[in-house]
This record gives sequence, structure tokens and C-alpha cells, in this order.
Amino acid sequence: MSNPDGHITWRELLASTAEVLNDAPMARWLCEHASGLDAEEFVAELDELVNARSGIHLDAMIRRVLDGEPVQYVMGRWAFRYLDLMVDQRVLIPRPETELMVDVVLRHVGASKGPFLMADLGTGSGAVGLSLLHELPLNSATVWMTDISTDAIDVARANAAGLGRPAAGARFEVGYWWDALPSDVAGLFDVVVSNPPYIARGDVEVESSVNDWEPHSALFSGDDGLDDIRIITADAPQWLRSGGLLIVEMGYTQAAAVSSLMSAAGFVDVTVHPDLAGHDRFVSGVKP
Repeated sequence: MSNPDGHITWRELLASTAEVLNDAPMARWLCEHASGLDAEEFVAELDELVNARSGIHLDAMIRRVLDGEPVQYVMGRWAFRYLDLMVDQRVLIPRPETELMVDVVLRHVGASKGPFLMADLGTGSGAVGLSLLHELPLNSATVWMTDISTDAIDVARANAAGLGRPAAGARFEVGYWWDALPSDVAGLFDVVVSNPPYIARGDVEVESSVNDWEPHSALFSGDDGLDDIRIITADAPQWLRSGGLLIVEMGYTQAAAVSSLMSAAGFVDVTVHPDLAGHDRFVSGVKP
């Protein structure tokens, strides 16, 4: 694959990597990562020789990708909205479609200056909760970020440390959905977001790379995929204030079922939101 003897340029190595992987964008990501340069810096260095350490690192990453490991885990990082997040097999890989959940929340709060009390249930890498802290005005929000996985909370904490000052509003707790939150914040939340497990056990549409590499506890939820969403929607009213927003991510076939769960829990303005591909992806509701 690469030539670690210093006799190949990044331009040549990028071309050969794209040929090996049959994926030009992935080749670019891996070469940039191996070089330690960001996109603009990498372009400026395309005709420079590859040093041995970078070549060896790239070789190792290519082998892992060819063995089926997701490129996000291979690089140990992935972009989500404006953040560069650390990700590994302890957490679900952040998806582009999930980014739109943040937009729904930002529209809901509108021009209000806060202060906001929010929760990101099942936070995983911290992608949604940290994005909210990053994009809302500084010091305007407190976001409780919870997960049943202590490993996931460790990843989210690490990502919060990388965020700097906006992460001052982050609070972390390990626990099962609402049980993770302290009782003294019940009824006070302005917004609760969740990207819970929503895949049915045995779903044949699950890609093999997802099934083989990503944590099953963050993917699967009972025979119909709705076990966790049932718990979240049923108990949400006692945690949200009047006018508070609940938004959950779901599978593209689950909009009717999740909307019914929201309505049954007493939410109004129940709305289905599409993802970038036009598939139903989120349901939101407001506590009256």
C-alpha cells in the first residue's frame, strides 16, 4: 500500500489509497489523518514526501478498513455539525441525519436568551448535547447528558474537555433514562432530546458493519424497536416544564407509532421531521 521509505509524495499515496479502497473520499480522510494535517494544510503538502511514521500509520488504518472496521473507529474521530468528536467502539457513530435534531431545538428556543435547562438522554459520544452547548449563546444552557454506559459517559466527558468553555454547562450522569437525573430537576426542563436505540431485534436491514462493530445496547430495543422510546415518552411530562419540548430520533417506518406514543403521553403539536434524505427521522412534541 504505502511506501514508508520516503520516496512517495502524498499526491501519489492519495491516488494509490483511493484505488486500493475504491473510495476517494475515504482515502482523503485517511491520508489527512495519517499526515496530521487538516484539509487546507494537506492540499498544500500534496507534493511533499511522506515520512515513514505517517506511511506506517496509513498502512495500519487501510488494513483495518479492509477488514470491515468503520472508518470512524479507525480514525478515532468524526465530525458532527461544528464539532470534531472522539469516537470509538464504546459509542455509536454519530450520523449526519442526527445533526438535524439540533436544528429543531434551536428553532424551538428561537430568540430566547435562556437560561435553558436541557437533557440529552442516551448521549453516547455527547454529539447532540455538546452541539447545543456549542451553538447556543455562551453560558445560556445547562445540559444534563446521561447514558446507561459508563464507557459512553467517559467518551462524552473527553469530548466535553475538547470543547472548552462552552462545555461548562455540561452535566454527566450514568443511569437508565430518567433514573439518571436528580429528582430536584423534575418539571424544570425546557428541552429533552434523545437518540435512543430504535432498531427491532432481528431487523434484516441492519448493515453488517453496524451489527458487527457498533454497541448493540445503543442500537436494538425490543421486538419492534420501540421499548426505549415508550419509556422516554411516557415519563417525559413529569420532567418537562409547560411549553417544554421533547424530541426523539426513530426509524423511518416508526413515525405513526412514535407520534401515537407522544399524543398518548399528553403532548401537543406533535410533529414528524424528515432527515436529509427526506425520510421520517424525528418526532417532537410540546408539553401543554
